[in-house]
This record gives sequence, structure tokens and C-alpha cells, in this order.
Amino acid sequence: MKIAIVCYPTFGGSGVVATELGLELAKKGHEIHFITYSQPVRLALLNPNIHYHEVNVPEYPLFHFQPYELALSSKLVDMVKLHKIELLHVHYAIPHAYAGYMAKKMLKDEGIRIPMVTTLHGTDITLVGSHPFYKPAVTFSINKSDIVTSVSQSLKDETYKLFNIKKDIEVIPNFIEVNKNRIDENAPCQRALMASKGERIITHISNFREVKRIPDVVKIFDKIQKEIPAKLMMVGEGPEKEKAEKLCEKLGISDKVIFFGNSNDIDKILCYTDLFLLPSQTESFGLAALEAMACGVPVISSNSGGLPEVNFEGVSGYLSDVGDIDGMAKNALSILNSDEELHKFKQNALGVAKQFDILNILPLYEAVYEKALNKKILL
Repeated sequence: MKIAIVCYPTFGGSGVVATELGLELAKKGHEIHFITYSQPVRLALLNPNIHYHEVNVPEYPLFHFQPYELALSSKLVDMVKLHKIELLHVHYAIPHAYAGYMAKKMLKDEGIRIPMVTTLHGTDITLVGSHPFYKPAVTFSINKSDIVTSVSQSLKDETYKLFNIKKDIEVIPNFIEVNKNRIDENAPCQRALMASKGERIITHISNFREVKRIPDVVKIFDKIQKEIPAKLMMVGEGPEKEKAEKLCEKLGISDKVIFFGNSNDIDKILCYTDLFLLPSQTESFGLAALEAMACGVPVISSNSGGLPEVNFEGVSGYLSDVGDIDGMAKNALSILNSDEELHKFKQNALGVAKQFDILNILPLYEAVYEKALNKKILL
């Protein structure tokens, strides 16, 4: 198949999933065309089946905000015609599904019919999409998609709750390539670069938005380090980072916390991590937790959104109510206090992650593509 993938090219989960999906599809012989405003951060153009087309948005003084949706829909039309693309797969309802629908309409006027699969990832529904300014457009875009998927049952339920959706939504969970970047267990360990001998390494990775409850991460760690020697690795950038740094100073633990900013060495950091913290207000899926588990790292998380679909209670880690700092710290210590218990949870975390290996999830997407091509639900 010749497939166009439209996504945000940033460090966010939806862009990572879209990129990894495209790369794996290319390995199976599909021709993949990424169409976005910059090259996705995890995209390696080393496969002849991978193509990248940049969306350029001309700047005009007339526009206070440049019309990316118009540029994207026009680019989609041009690329479909030039490369004979058979299917659009857009990640995020807005603006991508909206632009995809406009491209479909323009192509139809030229006698070209092409199906569109829309994948919902989270904030496009629960945060941005539900805003009154965008809600009609999001509802329209979803209902006009030929097939709609969501990354969790929780997100599917939330979509039906927030919008007047008349389409069936298929749940296809996020995935991980379990063996991709795992460090050789027999290789010399470099934990000493981050922590002293005997210290537990605890990690948090996110975009440091308010929904991630970054102060909770610091407070949970503070309670842990009072009981056992430990270091906290904070990976990512965002508006809550400065607040977290000040909180560390206030608690007197700045020397035990390392702020990495955005990093391309996440797999190395996770390799040396003993426990992952994700106390988010909500997560549509919890891809960061899955990436940690794929490196054999147990997870302490909230029980909100799609997290219970990824982090299995008492198996890969523990779940607590949002804001239950004491409960999360207690659960963390129950894992970290014993080498035997930690080893058990590490093995369990990896075992759960293998259920979400891309080799198990990829056929689900291929089946959706085939359905979209065969049903011919075209406007």
C-alpha cells in the first residue's frame, strides 16, 4: 500500500507513535509518505520506502496566524496525485483530520477517491477538541473520517461522552518495539554516571505540562529519598519545569535531582532506572509508562484515563488515585526496599510490555487499512 501519514513531528507521544508505525510499515514493504511541517524527531530516512514531504506555509502580513490547515490540505492533494497515494492516515483530529477531509473533497472533484483513517490520541479530544471554539469542527472531522481509531478504551469512551459521534471507534493501543534499544545486560553498566552505588534511580519523562502533576513527582521522590538512598532523573521540557526546580530547592533535594531537558538518550536513562513515576491527572494511554516497562522498569502511576490499561496493578507496578502522594510513595518503597521484589517487578514490567510489542499491534492497523480500502466509504 501507498500510505500518507500526517502527524505532529515533535517529541509528543502521537508523533512518536505515528513515526514508529510508519517505519515498521516500511519494513514490511509498504510505501510511506510522511507529510508535516518538519521532519519527525524519530524519523530516519534510511529505508527506500520512507519519504518525507515538508509542508511550507507562506507568510503574509495579512494573516495574524498562518493558515497551516490550508497549506497541509493542498500539500496532501499534490502528494496524492504525484505519488498515487492510496490512503491517508492522520494522527490527531485537529487540524489533521480537518485538513485531510478538505483534501479528500478536492481530490474527489478531480475524480480521485481516497479513504482516510483518523487516530485519536488524547489532548485532541479531552483538552483542545472539547473547547467550544473547536468542538463543532472536531465532531465534523471525526464523523467524516472513513475509519476512526483510539489508543485506549478510556479515550474511546471519553470521545463518545464529549462529542456527538456517529462513527464506530476501534481501539488499537499504542505500542513499543520491545527489543529495539535494550541495552546488552552483559555490557559494562554505567549507572555510576547518574547515581552512587546503592542508590535507587527513579525517573520521570514528560512534556512537563500541568496535567502531568510535576510537583507530585518531586514530592513522591522526596518521601522515597527520606527512607532509602535515591536519585531522581527528570527528562523533558515544559512550563512546569521551573516550578519543579524551585520545589527541589525548597525541599533541599536539588543535589539528588537531575534535570536533563529533552533527550535522545531516553533508552539509556531507562536502562539504569529502577522505578518510573507517572502521577498524571489523566493519560489517554501512557506511552511513557510503556516505554519504561519495555526497558524492564516498574511503574508507579495514577489510575486515571488509560493508565490501568497499560500499568497492571500489582504486576508491572501500582496504581493510586490522582494526588495520592503518600500512597504512591508507599507503593514505590514496597518495590524498592527489596532487591528480590524489585527484580520481580522488573521482569513483570517487561512481560506486560511485550503484549504491546509493535509486531502484535501492526497487523491491527493493516487490517484497518484494508477495511478502509475495501469499504469504499468515500464522499
